[in-house]
Amino acid sequence: MPTLEIDGQEVTVEDGLNVIQAAEQVGIEVPHYCYHPGLSISGNCRMCLVEIENMPKLQIGCNTRVADGMVVKTTSERAKHAQAAVLEFLLINHPIDCPICDQAGECKLQDYYMLYGAYKSEMQLEAKVHKGKVVDLGPEVVLDEERCILCARCTRFCDEITQTGELGIFERGDHSRISLFPGKKLDNPYSGNVVDVCPVGALTSKDFRFKSRVWYLEKTPSTCTRCATGCNIDIYHRRSEIFRFRPRQNPDVNAYWMCDEGRHWYKSFQQDSRIPTPLVRDESSFTVASWDEAGKKVAHAVRSTQDEHGADAVAAIIGAKATNEEAFLLSRLLREQIGSTHTAGLSWSPTDAFHDDFLIHADKNPNTQGLKSLGLLNGGGEAEAVLATAEQGQVKVLFILGADLVTAFGQERIDRALGETTVIVLDTDYNGTTEYADIVLPVAAAVETDGTCTNQAGRVQRLSQAFPPPGEAKAGWEALALLSTRLDGPDSVSISDVFSELTHSVPSFAGLTYGKIGLQGAPLVEAGPETDS
Repeated sequence: MPTLEIDGQEVTVEDGLNVIQAAEQVGIEVPHYCYHPGLSISGNCRMCLVEIENMPKLQIGCNTRVADGMVVKTTSERAKHAQAAVLEFLLINHPIDCPICDQAGECKLQDYYMLYGAYKSEMQLEAKVHKGKVVDLGPEVVLDEERCILCARCTRFCDEITQTGELGIFERGDHSRISLFPGKKLDNPYSGNVVDVCPVGALTSKDFRFKSRVWYLEKTPSTCTRCATGCNIDIYHRRSEIFRFRPRQNPDVNAYWMCDEGRHWYKSFQQDSRIPTPLVRDESSFTVASWDEAGKKVAHAVRSTQDEHGADAVAAIIGAKATNEEAFLLSRLLREQIGSTHTAGLSWSPTDAFHDDFLIHADKNPNTQGLKSLGLLNGGGEAEAVLATAEQGQVKVLFILGADLVTAFGQERIDRALGETTVIVLDTDYNGTTEYADIVLPVAAAVETDGTCTNQAGRVQRLSQAFPPPGEAKAGWEALALLSTRLDGPDSVSISDVFSELTHSVPSFAGLTYGKIGLQGAPLVEAGPETDS
């Protein structure tokens, strides 16, 4: 492990790191454009030039491997002069688009100009080279050729990560431009990542374009719930509205990337189908109820069923979009408080669900592995067994948490199973199953609650609340804690308490805490097998 000095600070790093990576470990940023840790070294922007003792010329930090005894200066007069000169070169033909550019506020040209440039340009505006504006590359991405600094991040992404090779650099000199190869469209399932890696405003997202200035948005780290991979993401939001998802680095899950399917998943949390208040069915329709009224009706239905038909006449089906905490609370309610043995997990995905061997999983549920670890899923037929029992008239009260049984089993089957059953639905949106409900309890969506999900590799990861749920909806764990107290069970006053109870009750979660999980997740003690795809 080499020991070197960077701007007067001594640091020992792993062998094989470059100067940019070594400097990061002591909190020093070496400015760069073309370098990206998830891509090959290009070395074409020259912004990362640094001074190294005993070397006659400045060296690019991205392609200079550290060595023992090396002395690096990133802020010497020579380095600062080179950085300013590179910026001046890059900005010679750059348009004055900052007031209308989507990248404003997170643009490295802006940031580095203020930190390392701040020179007075002598280039006449009318002498600038003009190129294509608003060039349509595909369904997700728009290109502004004039803003491009030819860092080649996007071309390397298409060549090395997706290996689809849609983009190339054409022409020569200051007329060089990024463009599509003939007959190609930028339409691979990960095309949105080229917007993320672009350090300037050349590549912009059609979906996010002109929606908001980034400095107005708040950012909350969380996990994508579109499939069982559980890509780490940042949620960008303002006033309870989500504007975009972007990938967050996690080398154990998604590296630096996410799929376009997951990128657009934020829209599913902002639909008109959201359930705003508790509902109780009267003779012909739903009526709005308070949580207190709905809780009393749930308790009455459960107790009267226990007295008349026994505990096993109460059952629950828990969908794999529920968090570990929610699934644990409902299963505990059924098993320990009510005494029922009919608690089942349900992980359903379309048989033709798109998947690949990179990040997109065929299992479109975020917590299938979590339900397995909680003992709610084994062979996959648990929910069907509960429905079969219901069809025989033996289930009188059925809790359904985060699962649309109509989509999974078909309306004819659900008609037979739930026709004479008191159905209590806890969900975020109206769906086919809520039409069968007698009591509907609105719960928070994944972006509106805290908790954990376990991805297909057995990694427990955090969901973080970006903003409160709409209307009178409650976090799932809060709603279940309320029902627990209504049935004379324990009260859970915080999500941390719930997770602590879970880790003490379920061996595969033993020893985990929210602190240990952190922003990168932590593996189960004994991760189960990967979900079939």
